[in-house]
Amino acid sequence: MTKRGAQVHFKGRLVLIGFGVVGQAVAPFLLRHLGLKPDRLKVVNPSGDRTGIAAELGIEVIAAALDEGNHIAVLEPLLGKGDFLLNLSVDVSSLALIKLCRRLGAFYLDTCNEPWGGRYDDPSLPLSRRSNYGLREEMLAFRLDKRTGPTAVVTQGANPGLVSALVKQALLNIAADLHVQVEPPESYEDWAALAWKLEIKVIHIAERDTQISRQRKARGEFVNTWSVDGFVNEGLQPAELGWGVHERHWPTDASRHGFGCDAAIYLRQPGIGTRVRSWTPMEGPYHGFLVSHAESISIADHLTLRKDGEVVYRPTVHYAYHPCDDAVLSLHEMAGKNWQLQHSKRIMREEISEGMDELGVLLMGNPKGVYWFGSRMTIEQARELAPHNNATSLQVVAGVLGGMVWVLRNPDAGLVEPDEIDHQTVLEVALPYLGEVTGVYGDWTPLKDRSDLFDEDMDREDPWQFLNFRVS
Repeated sequence: MTKRGAQVHFKGRLVLIGFGVVGQAVAPFLLRHLGLKPDRLKVVNPSGDRTGIAAELGIEVIAAALDEGNHIAVLEPLLGKGDFLLNLSVDVSSLALIKLCRRLGAFYLDTCNEPWGGRYDDPSLPLSRRSNYGLREEMLAFRLDKRTGPTAVVTQGANPGLVSALVKQALLNIAADLHVQVEPPESYEDWAALAWKLEIKVIHIAERDTQISRQRKARGEFVNTWSVDGFVNEGLQPAELGWGVHERHWPTDASRHGFGCDAAIYLRQPGIGTRVRSWTPMEGPYHGFLVSHAESISIADHLTLRKDGEVVYRPTVHYAYHPCDDAVLSLHEMAGKNWQLQHSKRIMREEISEGMDELGVLLMGNPKGVYWFGSRMTIEQARELAPHNNATSLQVVAGVLGGMVWVLRNPDAGLVEPDEIDHQTVLEVALPYLGEVTGVYGDWTPLKDRSDLFDEDMDREDPWQFLNFRVS
């Protein structure tokens, strides 16, 4: 593995829950970045160590599927004050783990705010309860009186997580390019005021994964470059987006939640059944999936500006994801089976022959044009930097490492979101593992080069209206 990145010396024990593609990818980094000896790192995973990667690294694996009834009994003997729980699992409640870590004095970080298994696909629950908005509000309610104590960072991977740091840096970049004098923002109100000053109306998490394999997708198989179960779980949640104050057209199938911060809305259809127009510099215009993600809500909430109790500024924020081509074919097949997941699943890693993951934030509305800022990671770069990775997993690893270093430098911060942590620390650690990190301006809008073969009802005075570029 290439010797790069900021390091800290961690003296405690570390427990890693989940050993899928991201868990396998991050394990070697934990040993190096944190100065851990293998005997101080333990993995808890339902299927043990099928790949042999943990054994290769000298890491003990405890084969256990955590649930509401056994998670305390399994984890409590492994954790104490000053230890660290890194949660990369699915269907294991993030809130339950955070409560346990707080009681034991252990640090915590995850990449997704997960409920116990079954909540995502329980038709008896209202859509709002199955949303990321609902999960976030439960987490925020828990932390109301917990602004200090052992640090726990929720949803700190690539996206959500790293992209919140990219948004802040992108705002600073645009301000510098326009010679706008700003004081370094010190609060979320300062960041919101800067975004408002720069006339940012919309932010996409704009991602295009072009990694391909010589082994084509088979019938009845779901292929992806990261967790199949994680992708399908979030994709079958209702489509969600932070809702900007500039929006003038209400989607016919949209609803507000009726509680909480009110920074987001949801649509009565799954995210992987909802497409949106977006743009990245290398791909150009594309149709992405409006998959529910925590950052769509937290970024919109943290970039909300109020005066006299009224919201005067908030951008529309959402994910616009075009996964690898085989994942798109997998989704098409799955949709045709009424959203029933295929029995066979495959994560592409060693068999990838070419391609990259172009992951960044697309800021729209400023008169200078759209601005994309993010990571272009090729499969060749990922393999040169670290074993057991593809381009997608290494971007997640970068966000995780950045978050963990911040936790260890800020051990008494209580429960926080990615938008509340120092973006410079995250980028300092993550940048060496993100390939080419660049910012590109463009003249794209959702109305540019639209075909005139079919009539469309479009608001040409303001191209940044959600309804004008949504493709249902």
